[in-house]
Amino acid sequence: VVPVRRGYWGGRIGDPHTVPEKLSGKTGSVHCRLIPAPRGTGVVAAPTIKKLLQLAGVGDCYTCSSGQTRSMGNFVQAGFSCLKQSYAYLTPDLWMDTSFTKGPYQEHTDFLAKTAEKAARASQANQSG
Repeated sequence: VVPVRRGYWGGRIGDPHTVPEKLSGKTGSVHCRLIPAPRGTGVVAAPTIKKLLQLAGVGDCYTCSSGQTRSMGNFVQAGFSCLKQSYAYLTPDLWMDTSFTKGPYQEHTDFLAKTAEKAARASQANQSG
């Protein structure tokens, strides 16, 4: 059991219905590629991959496959490795919020300004005295 990330094609209206980006997987000699599709397209794939995508909850998707796709085990595993890669790439909506801290010069500006004033006064006192 692996999590499958779903996304949008075009605008973010309604529920996610397709794969978030182009995904590819390979097992044995079989290469499989999942390509996002517009809403209402359905799953355009061979019957085995279509069943796999329907069980994963992907409603609209184009597929492209090459190699010895008659070997059913490798074909299904290649499609499964495509789905596993849906969480391999982090898009900005999955980034953690970062809190930026002040740099050392910005944080200690007041202290550095006071130190600079003291140094300036001391140099003036040395020059006049």
